[in-house]
Amino acid sequence: MDTAVLGRFGEEQAARYLRRRGYKVLERNYRCRSGEIDLIVSKGEYVVFVEVKLRKNADFASAREFVTRAKQQRVITAASLWLGEHACERPVRFDVVEVYAPHGPLGHVEINHLEDAFS
Repeated sequence: MDTAVLGRFGEEQAARYLRRRGYKVLERNYRCRSGEIDLIVSKGEYVVFVEVKLRKNADFASAREFVTRAKQQRVITAASLWLGEHACERPVRFDVVEVYAPHGPLGHVEINHLEDAFS
């Protein structure tokens, strides 16, 4: 299956998971010269920038391990640009949502939400 289709599937699963937990989706796939942010959500006082990682399983490594320091820095820079564009002065957080789908979009999906994952 096409990686772009799988990526959208993973992001949709993460967005549904977060909405069920009281988050409001503000934006998806924000793109700028510094990179991309998969999801931008809010809950309570926080604006949360979410990196979504989809994997079949964690046999090789957990999905969060693919969010390298370089990737984190690109997300942080993109978040700064988004905050400037939206005149937002709320506190921010950077989360990772791991989506495990061993059978792709047709099977059971397991989601692991890591709050404040860049700390």
